[in-house]
Amino acid sequence: MKQRLLYLLLIVAGMFNALQLSAQADALTKLQEIAVIDQKVMMPMRDGVRLATDIFRPKGNAKVPVIFSKTPYNFNAWGDGEMRARAYETALDYVKRGYAYVVQNERGRYFSEGDWDILGPPTTDGYDAVEWLSKQSWCNGKVAPIGCSSTAEWQMAVVALNHPALATFVPQGFGAGVGRVGKFYEQGNWYRGGAGQMLFTAWLYGVQNDEIRPMFPKDATQKQLIRASQAFDLAPERARVEWSNGLAHLPIQDIIKNVNGPIGVYEDMIRRKPNDPDWYKGGLYHDNMPIEKPGFWFVSWYDVSSSPNLALYNHVRATAKDPNVRENQYLVIAPTLHCAYKRATENTIVGERSVGDARLNYDEQINAWFDYWLKGEKNDFLQKTPKVQYYTMGMNKWQSADVWPPANAEMTTFYLNSGGKANSLYGDGKLTNAQAKQDMPDGFAYDPMNPVPSYGGNVCCTGNAVQGGAFDQQKMETRNDILVYTSEPLKEGIEVSGFIETTLYVSSDVKDTDFTIKIIDVYPDGKAYNLDETIQRVRYREGYDKEVFMENGKVYKVEMTPMSTSNYFEKGHSIRIEISSSNFPRFDRNMNTGGNNYDESTGVVAHNKVHHSTAYPSQIRLPIMKQKTNSTSSTKK
Repeated sequence: MKQRLLYLLLIVAGMFNALQLSAQADALTKLQEIAVIDQKVMMPMRDGVRLATDIFRPKGNAKVPVIFSKTPYNFNAWGDGEMRARAYETALDYVKRGYAYVVQNERGRYFSEGDWDILGPPTTDGYDAVEWLSKQSWCNGKVAPIGCSSTAEWQMAVVALNHPALATFVPQGFGAGVGRVGKFYEQGNWYRGGAGQMLFTAWLYGVQNDEIRPMFPKDATQKQLIRASQAFDLAPERARVEWSNGLAHLPIQDIIKNVNGPIGVYEDMIRRKPNDPDWYKGGLYHDNMPIEKPGFWFVSWYDVSSSPNLALYNHVRATAKDPNVRENQYLVIAPTLHCAYKRATENTIVGERSVGDARLNYDEQINAWFDYWLKGEKNDFLQKTPKVQYYTMGMNKWQSADVWPPANAEMTTFYLNSGGKANSLYGDGKLTNAQAKQDMPDGFAYDPMNPVPSYGGNVCCTGNAVQGGAFDQQKMETRNDILVYTSEPLKEGIEVSGFIETTLYVSSDVKDTDFTIKIIDVYPDGKAYNLDETIQRVRYREGYDKEVFMENGKVYKVEMTPMSTSNYFEKGHSIRIEISSSNFPRFDRNMNTGGNNYDESTGVVAHNKVHHSTAYPSQIRLPIMKQKTNSTSSTKK
């Protein structure tokens, strides 16, 4: 029976690959009819390193604008796989619309020469590529980058160099390109609140170059590389890892080594502190870098970095010197996982929760945006499109605003309250509009050897370790190391749209520990769906340029990094927050020793407390809409 099932699975897999190859071949045939195809062009950078580039442009003598995608991933069109199958299809779509489509591997990836460093390729590579493309005889002098995740993250720092040919940019799911912006010291999603985000551990296992890898000769010709690409693409094949187990290995600096992974940049990066000087070299964007180009930004509610992404959008709108640039920053916020905008359906399920018909005419809007900025077409995109299009879950519809958060969002404070027994779903924790007069702190033991497991959430790239999205948290809330605070059932529905701020007053018997928080929509039947989450490593409560350790029993004020959402809490629903000291493996475990964490294998149990009273007003501040914004009339597809 098992052999028969395996045989059937192999047949299905073969049929799927055959369909992919068929679509790829069909797109190539159509491209050859209308396009000049120039593959494995080795584009020179200022230091002599050459980057492998595929160029697809319309036949004829017309000068056309360039849509530019730079990626660390393998796009060798002679291979198989979803991304490579899409290469010809994407190129065909843009060429039909009168654009050149250019895709390039980052420095040190596959056919590109040089040494690769995630979050660290020099910004000059992007600048030099724009310069080279804009000077080609077939280019009209305008270039625009587009992409999601790794094809978006390099954009902001390069845009800040202000090349005159770079007309606009379209970053999507771009969090790993954000170094520092406002309250966020993400350093490319490596940190949140000073705690390590473990997504890169799993991601780098599959992506980072080994210290020894096969490479083609630096003097190889384009003809030779094209021939070689039909047989070799330098793509490694690594053993599948059960990251639900693999990320639990200690010390964390040896996680990739423990699964026989490549030795590469991870071993260096895991040792960097949040304000290490190395974060300010290379390709990360920091908020002292001016952006003076119009942008069309895309964010997801269940992505790993919605809050810092939104903070960056606001930063550009507030700091661009040119009023025309400030006015031409547009934003879409979808109720999806990382880079899953176009996967929305008539009944979009994110995790376990249905958020309704979340489709939007993404391609139509992006095409109109490019036509306006790259071709100079006098379409009505700017006039008919709201500055901010955001999807409100619970209400399950697209809405619009001129700014983010919407102007009519009013911060409303809810205070933590209990009789000192807020532990678990069955405790006495409440969210109230009035402060508790007497401090009756809620305490719990945090054991790094038995952390609170991540369950759903705003995640990316952790393999099978964490499934992103909204999941019913009730089972998790039976743990005594989770403090649960719930409002009374709402007498009227409310919309919460914007940044969610949290202030906690905490104490501990260890030198350093973490505090985590989730915001949750509780249904009348008890289902408790997570909306967003964050964490703060207490040693960084006074800033990320220094470490200030705790004294036993002393109460400290901790400002959590803001969360974000747009959610309608219906009448009869309740607002809930969970507080703990771990959310693993979404974030790494604090070993509670005050040590490095990355090189420690043994932790100590922390006895942590959350205080709430007039003297210690622990609270959460929600952006509640005073009145509903007008909904966006969107073309569904």
